[in-house]
Amino acid sequence: MVKPSPISPTVDFDRNGVQHGFLRLPYSRDDSAWGSVMIPVCVVRNGQGPAALLTGGNHGDEYEGPLALYDLARTLDPKDVSGTVIIVPAMNYPAFRAGTRTSPIDKGNMNRAFPGRPDGTVTEKITDYFQRELLPRADIVFDFHSGGRTLDFVPFCAAHILPDKGQEGKAFAAVEAFSAPFSVKMLEIDAVGMYDTAAEEMGKVFVTTELGGGGTSRAETVRIARRGIMNVLRHEGIVKGSVDKHSTRWLDMPSGDCFAFAEEDGMIETMVDLGEAVEAGAVIARIHSTGRTGQAPQEIRAKMSGLLAARHFPGLVKAGDCVSVVAVE
Repeated sequence: MVKPSPISPTVDFDRNGVQHGFLRLPYSRDDSAWGSVMIPVCVVRNGQGPAALLTGGNHGDEYEGPLALYDLARTLDPKDVSGTVIIVPAMNYPAFRAGTRTSPIDKGNMNRAFPGRPDGTVTEKITDYFQRELLPRADIVFDFHSGGRTLDFVPFCAAHILPDKGQEGKAFAAVEAFSAPFSVKMLEIDAVGMYDTAAEEMGKVFVTTELGGGGTSRAETVRIARRGIMNVLRHEGIVKGSVDKHSTRWLDMPSGDCFAFAEEDGMIETMVDLGEAVEAGAVIARIHSTGRTGQAPQEIRAKMSGLLAARHFPGLVKAGDCVSVVAVE
């Protein structure tokens, strides 16, 4: 027998109107014996119709999504809605509060913890609630990401190549409606346990983004997020109005050759800026030894031609870190 989730919502997902509340997860700790993790949630519902599940803060150091979704929860008028919009601006709320990629409670990476467990860690309990309670309610799932503190991306919206071409087509149509400067056919290097995978295996339309990075946000990327999510809701017929289309450049990530990784610790020197053209074999980054002088830097060379879609952000890098991502138009 499957155990019930320990999370209790303070909102009614089937009630019309606007509700602001919490997903309350009991969490006993040193400073609060009967404490709880209180994850903010908003539900905007107006009768029957499709449902959208909108999430940010899957990783706690990514901010375009939370900024756009807290704003949407405050401003979305139910009179403009046909169906249901469920907004969780910060899925991994402990990580969001700490400004870290993973949870400070259990070090859980929420985007590698699905389907979760109702009797697991705090992170696993949250993912279990999404898996069993929220994802089944949704027709389309939109999860905002950016590079966090360790990566920086050209701003793009993305979906995955899928075996079900009907499901894939709906996802890429939503990507096009989002109208980011770049749109990507996404390749994941580690899809096990991902929110994306959980949603797609249920047959949901799943769309995501990478909107900058560096552990902060920019005015441009927040504007893209706010405009884009309204475009998707309008495209899906959930919110009234027409899509505010902007031009987008389609990119593909055809193989693992898109990615380059550091083989040594050191100080990174980026040789190509984001969005610039890259030729196969060209040096796109150098890693300089900081342990002693006189050593030649490790050269990171592109395995394919395209443009630089992502790069390592901090000045110091560790062996195994992703250094760059090259995509092709």
